[in-house]
Amino acid sequence: MKAVPAGSPTTEGPAMSRPPLLDPLAKTEVGSAAPVSARSLVTSAAWLAIKGGAEAIQATQMQDGSIPLAEDHSDARLHIGAIVTAIGDLAPHFPHDSEYLEALRTDLRRWADNDFGVPDFFDSLMAFQPQRDRVDGLRHLVLFPMYTQNGSTSRLLEAVLVEVIWPQFVADLQDGAYSNALFVPIRFLDFTAGYNTDSAVLFPETVAMREIPTFTWGAIFADREAARFRRVVTEAAAITHLELPTDAARLIGDQRLAEETFVMWDLIHDRTHMRGDLPFDPFMIKQRMPFFLYSLEELRCDLTAFREAVRVQRAEDTDPVTRDRAALVQYAIIFDRIFRFAITGSRVRNYDGLGGQLLFAWLHQQHVLHWTDTRLTIDWDEVPGAVLALGQAIDDLYWRSIDRPKMAHWLAAYDLVASTLTPHPASRWAVRDLPLEGPPKGLTDAVMDDEFPLSMFYEALQKKMVTVIASTAGIVGTVVTDD
Repeated sequence: MKAVPAGSPTTEGPAMSRPPLLDPLAKTEVGSAAPVSARSLVTSAAWLAIKGGAEAIQATQMQDGSIPLAEDHSDARLHIGAIVTAIGDLAPHFPHDSEYLEALRTDLRRWADNDFGVPDFFDSLMAFQPQRDRVDGLRHLVLFPMYTQNGSTSRLLEAVLVEVIWPQFVADLQDGAYSNALFVPIRFLDFTAGYNTDSAVLFPETVAMREIPTFTWGAIFADREAARFRRVVTEAAAITHLELPTDAARLIGDQRLAEETFVMWDLIHDRTHMRGDLPFDPFMIKQRMPFFLYSLEELRCDLTAFREAVRVQRAEDTDPVTRDRAALVQYAIIFDRIFRFAITGSRVRNYDGLGGQLLFAWLHQQHVLHWTDTRLTIDWDEVPGAVLALGQAIDDLYWRSIDRPKMAHWLAAYDLVASTLTPHPASRWAVRDLPLEGPPKGLTDAVMDDEFPLSMFYEALQKKMVTVIASTAGIVGTVVTDD
């Protein structure tokens, strides 16, 4: 056993040189090979050729992924040739992805043959089905022209080496009450520039393709979630003089334990978007609504995960490992929400930030969280009841709004948030100076970018935390893995 970096961009790695310029039509057969270590994959000439070639091509791409300048095409074809050959070299290490890797090489050649217009990787995307093989430690080589959420907004050629995180207790949860067939938790091994950012997801909808299919998977980098959580909470606890409970300290001190905790949290959170008394299309991202509604939906899913973690922890038939992780999920949700979510990102319609603010203020006003004598204390025995009460308030809002018109639901949702958080003094929503007789768009337009500004507590904390939060861009964890 030895420590292996889960990704190289956070440390000094081998100097990048131009990849070998090979025949783009070269073909190799996809077979199988003996297992190799993560370090061997990350440092292999084939992977470095893929990574270097993709990043060289990125420099010539437009936002839609095309390469418009004919003068760039010759080198781009050579880079594609290097990538196609390197994929063939690495393919034997990924026999479970053989169909995808062959389709990927075909899509790459076709893109080059079509003079690098807007890329179409529909065929290879349809062949990539990681949700079918959720095996702990199983690795994938992934390459697509895609944007990265909270990273690059352009559909650039990005490559990433990952491995699945699927411990037995998660498999048991999946086979029991918490099935989520689309969820794929993963860990970085290495990646191109689009993931040297705040992006912690790999979603098929980000890929350049000719048509939109029914998506069958979604991957979340639990290692990045865990690593940034550990760094941010460690700093925030020191600044606020918060005495961490023993289990919370254990969570923050152990990367693998934190990863498994986040996988359980994400498993339940993700499935909740499609469950419950929903007064609207659960795929709310397709709709344009006031951002505080997205805040409530994301918070609802987190508080549902908290509620279920409490239930699992208290159940008499829960095994010791699952019981332990369920307890840790509760700490993770509280600390990530109040310390990281609330002060991460801009103040322009930051719906995740607003959810963190709401949870902190709710706990404070329920008298279970205290900021006294410049020291943060939490009455942990009282936390579950307070958190579950907020979750119930959101659930009641949803249930009642099944019988409400859309705008009435929006107004009721605003009132729920405003009953705990103070709106901006210039808010039109706060005084109901709204175009209630027009289309809903008018209400959305009337929401201020920072409708619920940071409290004085958060303003002070943000100033002290800004550097450490910025330092988590591109962060990965270090875990112990088999050689």
